Order: sequence, then C-alpha cells, then structure tokens
Amino acid sequence: MRVFKAAAAVTAAGLVLAACGSDDGGDGGSGSADEPVELTFQTLAWQTASIKANEQIVKTWNEENPDIQVELLQGDWNNVHDQLVTSFEGGTAPDVFHYESTTLLDFSDRGNVLDLSEYLSDGIREDIRQGAWDTVTYDDGVYGVPFLQESQVVFANKAVVDKAGIELPTIEDPWTWDEFAAAAQKLTTENRYGAVFPLKSPANRVLNLGRNFGADYFSDPSGDAKAVFGDAEAEVPQRIHEMIYTDETASPDGVGMSSSDALPAFFDGQYALLPGAIWLRQQLTEQAPDGFEWITLPALEGDSQQQGAVAQTLSVSASTEHPEEAVQFIEYFLNAENQVKLAAGDWLLPTSQEAAKSPRLNDEATGWDVATATADNLEMAPFQQVKGFEEWKSKIANPALQEYFSDEISIEELGTKLTEDGNEILERYQR
Repeated sequence: MRVFKAAAAVTAAGLVLAACGSDDGGDGGSGSADEPVELTFQTLAWQTASIKANEQIVKTWNEENPDIQVELLQGDWNNVHDQLVTSFEGGTAPDVFHYESTTLLDFSDRGNVLDLSEYLSDGIREDIRQGAWDTVTYDDGVYGVPFLQESQVVFANKAVVDKAGIELPTIEDPWTWDEFAAAAQKLTTENRYGAVFPLKSPANRVLNLGRNFGADYFSDPSGDAKAVFGDAEAEVPQRIHEMIYTDETASPDGVGMSSSDALPAFFDGQYALLPGAIWLRQQLTEQAPDGFEWITLPALEGDSQQQGAVAQTLSVSASTEHPEEAVQFIEYFLNAENQVKLAAGDWLLPTSQEAAKSPRLNDEATGWDVATATADNLEMAPFQQVKGFEEWKSKIANPALQEYFSDEISIEELGTKLTEDGNEILERYQR
C-alpha cells in the first residue's frame, strides 16, 4: 500500500449518552435504551474527502443506532503499527481498527485480532471479491474485512502521445511490456524521456507487478518460507533496468523518486509515460496545470495482467467486549453505498462488487473506468503469508533493488541478496 502522510486531527463523531444509568443491573453486553453499547473505531483516513466520508458514515450510524454508539478516533499511517502493538499489550486497543492486510498474519498469531468467521453475514461475504477475502484469511480464519485496494496502471501526457501518433491501448487490448517499451522508445527525444519509473521504495511495486510473469519470490509462503529468485522473478526488474540503462528511454532520476516527486517534471513534459498506482489520479486532477491533459492507460500485460494486491481492512480487537456489535458496525460501514464514498475519497478500488458498478467509479474523464477494470486481475500477493516479510522487505529487498536500479549491482547479485541475505532473516521467523 502507499505511504500516507499524517492527517489533521478529525473531530470525533458525537457520542450520544443517556443522562442517567440503568437500574436493572444490565450486563452491558448488548446495551439498552438507557445504556448503549459504546464502541471505539480508529480510522487512518487522511485525505479530506475520505475523512469527510468517515465522519458522515459514523454520524449516520449513530443516528440510526441509538443502542450502539461509535466514537471515531484518528490514527496515523506513519506510526499506527507501533501504536496498535502498544495498545494491544496495554489492553487499550480500539474495538474496531483500520489497517492493512499485510499486518494481520502477525496480529492473528499474537492473538490480537478476532477471527470474524462466525460473525460475518452471507451478504457481505458474497459482495466482496474472493480475491480480496484471500488477503485476510489465514488457516481458515478471517481476521478483517477488506475494503480498498490499489492497482498499477500507466499515465500518459496526451498531447505528446497524440503528436507521436502512437496507438493507445484499451481495456480490451492492453499494452504488453514489450509494447510499452516500444512506445517509450518512440516517445524519447533529446529533451524528453519516454517514461519514468518512480522507484524510491520499489519492493512492493516490483513484487506486485511480478505477478504479470508468475513471479512468487517465495516458496511455501504460508509454511517454511524461503526467498527465491528465478527467471520469473527477474522479469520486471530486468525490463525496468534495461529501459533505464540500455535503451535509455526511462529516466534514471526515477530511482530516487516517489510517484508524487515525479509529477512536476511529468507536467513539464520531461516524461511522456508515468507508471503508477491508481490513487495518483487524485494528485493529477488537483495539481495538473491549466491546459495539461493526462490520460489513464490500462495495466500492462506480461504472461497475464495479474497483479499482487494487499487490502486496507477493518478488524476487531480480540479484547473487545462487543464482537457482534463491532461486526454489525463494520458491515454497515462497508456496505456497497458506503464503499463508493470511501473509494472515491481515496481514489482506490472498492472490494464490493456492487460498489464497483457505480457510475461514480466508472467515469472516463478521471480514469475510473480503467482503474475499475483492473479489479478482476488483483490477487493475493504470495508474500502476505510470509512470516518476516516486512523485515525482509525493509532490510533486504528495498535496499537491494535500489542498488540494482542505480546500476551498482548485477541482476545475479540482486538475486543473491534477496535470497541468501533474505533467508537469514526469514529463518529467524521459522524457529
């Protein structure tokens, strides 16, 4: 998932409490008219539209459910992991919390999150894509409800590609990686690179796109996982490296850039094609100068268009005193109507199949039609099941890929670092 900036504090939703307590000795498990069940919900929403959607959904819930009142808390993507670990250990965890699927395996192993299998309704099970459910399912337990996912597409400077007479791909007929490289070659001039790959933190992008060629990067991911690096795993990094250093059609400046960092030069015409995640469309919409026209092109195709994907999730703390009510709230929060609002606020894909049909999420002008078309190609990234993956990624994969994309090591040396150095880390998690 992308790295989020801290948001301004969100005003908590109004909590409606009765002025007097109950005298009937109720146990507080299901609440009553005089003593409602009180739940805390920690959100990580940070964009203005997403924050507004969270506030509105919680407010409406509280109005419609006087017996189950939800207090909205603001979390921060930059420190949420440490904050949750501390709150789990201290017994102060929110009843419902927003995070992402890559963390749930570790939390479930520690007994921090509730298995939702016996609480979820058939309605939400059927509405959310199975590929999204796979991201939160471990050993037959379901440890969260997935609701937002990102995919990778390509953005283009329309005036430049039109002038070059390039035939653009369609949803039905996407570019292959070879066709993308050929287009970048044709678009490269003395003053312009055909493409730029933002590669500041490349591991997630490379691993997820590696599914285009069937790359696993790990054997037995849910068991005695070992890092592997064969022909399939080498495909995506080699192709990017070749465009940068052999063809010289992709800017080497991208190696140190985030997607947002690349936008000023993209707007200035220094790059014609910009591969990136679908959420970048928001910044393109808001920041593009007057007269600049950009378009969203479909995801690239290797042996397939499959991409690995994680999911943003809502989970229930194992220590909650109100599991049924917590799941009831989650199912309301993530119904199809609300997922449209949440997806639009974050410019990400809803996991709800009904929400994905909304005209609001199929608008051609802002690339929603192309983004939504990628949903069926998203599958659980194998690395999500690997114990120790986050440490492998931060200590081994990101630095090694940075060295490779900076042309400091060979593809063989990259493979050695990912496997031999990486497996030293993974072995600690198998003991």
